[in-house]
Amino acid sequence: MMTIDQMVMTASTMRASDIHLICGLPPKIRVDGELKDLTSDVLTDEDCKKIAKNLAGDHYDSIREIGELDMAASLGGERVRINLFHQRGHISAALRILSNHIPEVEELGLPEAAKTFASYRKGIVLVTGETGSGKSTTLAALLNRINETRSEHIVTLEDPIEYLYKPKKSIINQREIGTDTRSYADGLRAILREDPDVILIGEMRDLTTIETALTAAETGHLVFATLHTNSAVDSVDRMVGVFPEERQPQIRMELSTTLNAVLSQQLLLRAGGKGRVLAAEVMIVTPSIRNLIREGKTPQMQSAMLTSAAEGSITMDNFLLRLVADRKITPETAMEACNDPVYLKKKLMF
Repeated sequence: MMTIDQMVMTASTMRASDIHLICGLPPKIRVDGELKDLTSDVLTDEDCKKIAKNLAGDHYDSIREIGELDMAASLGGERVRINLFHQRGHISAALRILSNHIPEVEELGLPEAAKTFASYRKGIVLVTGETGSGKSTTLAALLNRINETRSEHIVTLEDPIEYLYKPKKSIINQREIGTDTRSYADGLRAILREDPDVILIGEMRDLTTIETALTAAETGHLVFATLHTNSAVDSVDRMVGVFPEERQPQIRMELSTTLNAVLSQQLLLRAGGKGRVLAAEVMIVTPSIRNLIREGKTPQMQSAMLTSAAEGSITMDNFLLRLVADRKITPETAMEACNDPVYLKKKLMF
């Protein structure tokens, strides 16, 4: 049986993004979104416990008490995000292999408007998408662009820290939930007393997180944050919806004045089957979209995005059409990933 370091090294050479260790199954890896066996050796309960104890160290007993443990570590020459958890009386592990290289913004295949986000001076920029859609990589590239070009104080709150930044023109403090601060709520309460210029909130999870992000943006800070939503329009509704109904008009007003842009993204299988391609939607918050947010007319925002293409907005479906035209993805992949199959089918002339 491979050691955990050997598994990570092998998985990395195979371009895997994740490793799954489950009792009764061989170690599994995810490559280009698909799960496959790393080795043919079936993991026993004792194998899984041994790996978990090796990874968790002194924190191993806490897994039994709370059911799971999040952490980050260096294994096999790679930085790895780790989640250990109990299931059906056994312990399992999910490992995400983190890149040591922070890519340039231009390397990611983002829409042109998204490349300008690092030049913003205040307000909120949201990066949204499902787990594994590349949100952390996009944010890392944007923050590193600020780090390279501006003299700012950047403070991040992450769970756990994924990319490590080397201060260049900026100074950077990276705070990890559970290690450097007890919770997002605690970290956010302190963050405005730390003289930040740029704030990264790893995930907007609840009312407190969103409220603090709005306050920070209103007081002249640039805030980057993530949400698990699949479109720009859904992101606005999600942020407003966590508040009690009587507060929602006020939150809509605050959001309409502080939200700069929303980038929603997904990773799709590249045509030819090797590697993945970024597909993205960008909503630049124009005066007309600010009015729609304030008035609670979010269903009309999709149409407003189509009429604000000159400002840089682009819908997911139109970005997918570009990728098909450039032969980066197949029409079938585009149909699976689109928001409006009827519109896309018509444009693709199936």
